[in-house]
Amino acid sequence: MENTVLCGANSYVEKFYFNERFAGIPEGVKEELKAACVLFTEDVGGALMLEFTPEGRLLFRVEAEENDYLFDEIGSALKIKQYQKEMRELLESLEAYYKIFILGLCEDEALRNC
Repeated sequence: MENTVLCGANSYVEKFYFNERFAGIPEGVKEELKAACVLFTEDVGGALMLEFTPEGRLLFRVEAEENDYLFDEIGSALKIKQYQKEMRELLESLEAYYKIFILGLCEDEALRNC
């Protein structure tokens, strides 16, 4: 099975994408995700996608064009670590949401695996 994209931003086309499959996520959370993704790509370049694995883990995937010499690979890794620390509670809640509403796990089982 493939990962499912939650959202992402791309500095090359200056666009933000939010997967409508997750329309039930509150608007405030959507706005926070948008701000984080857009700021990430403005700071380091490239494209950032937040993706759910088939098991429900939320991953940060970064891509950069081969000839993009302005892309900051080290800054990218540092920014992801910063987001994982600062947004830990939000990211765990999104994982629980995915496990309950998309995978259909019971709440106890979904929260135990976060």
